[in-house]
Amino acid sequence: MSDRISSRRAVLVSFSGIDGAGKSTQIANLSASLHEAGCRVKLITFWDDVATLKGIREDVGHKVFKGDKGVGSPDAPIQRRDKNVRSPLMTLVRMAIYIADAVSLRLRAKAAMESEADVVIFDRYIYDELANLNLHSAATRAYVRGVMKLAPRPDVGFVLDADPDQAFARKPEYPLEFLHSNRNSYLQLSDVLGGITVIPPLAIEDAKAHVVRHVFDKAFAARLA
Repeated sequence: MSDRISSRRAVLVSFSGIDGAGKSTQIANLSASLHEAGCRVKLITFWDDVATLKGIREDVGHKVFKGDKGVGSPDAPIQRRDKNVRSPLMTLVRMAIYIADAVSLRLRAKAAMESEADVVIFDRYIYDELANLNLHSAATRAYVRGVMKLAPRPDVGFVLDADPDQAFARKPEYPLEFLHSNRNSYLQLSDVLGGITVIPPLAIEDAKAHVVRHVFDKAFAARLA
């Protein structure tokens, strides 16, 4: 398959969703399926490769808001305090940072799309930041649409929907109440922006099949026609 698309730009796929939704599992499975099909895959992690001012943002979460470090697990739950801290001041700070992140994403995605990769997969995307905002506000929705004029739209942008209770059991890092509100924000964001594919809560193997089929059907069909 890669020989047939080598002269075309890479296909951009992104995965978003609440913590514990299963993004890592789906990304690993899709990557393996693409490799088996002969495609060259490039993985970009939004927080590591795109986000700006990472050191300052981490310090605020750990030192100012007294949040825990690391990754939570069922045996060792933690309490993070960063995106779940909501206040008017933090919202303004986030909105400024997200514009910088959108510009960084545009540059990073452009470079990746011009590489030798057939498929570029983003582990999280600008969507995961925009879902932290109050989308009930008309002004915020206008801001979100403006940010998306800076950031590239994925060919296939997934939001992995998940039951917050089950996600919390898998990855206990944020309060359960926050996961419920965050899930609603992702669903609302998909309505505001459109063009986002929401994968409903499914058994893991069913979700894998749905993701792989969607990428091959939607992303490759147009390029192989």
